[in-house]
Amino acid sequence: EIVGIRDTAKSVVTGVEMFRKILDSGQAGDNVGLLLRGTKKEDVERGMVLAKPGSITPHTVFEAEAYILTKEEGGRHTPFFNGYRPQFYFRTTDVTGVVTLSEGVEMVMPGDN
Repeated sequence: EIVGIRDTAKSVVTGVEMFRKILDSGQAGDNVGLLLRGTKKEDVERGMVLAKPGSITPHTVFEAEAYILTKEEGGRHTPFFNGYRPQFYFRTTDVTGVVTLSEGVEMVMPGDN
């Protein structure tokens, strides 16, 4: 399955290449080029994952508790509010998210948890 960013798609690997050499297989951590049956180049983008069918589930919402770095720590200079839209970085991709603050919290200052 091709998972993430878009709807999950099914395909079959028909070829594996690494540094312009055709291989019989690849393993976790290898940087390979894959020939995927019935899949166009435009259907795949950075950040998508190739996985055994049913082994992983993509998520579009998550809950987190975070410490916001101060300016001196290399972080934010200003506070942010509910609806703030930061970039989240996951492995090889980044996506724009929306922050929903906990009930009763109006803003988050640099240095806050």
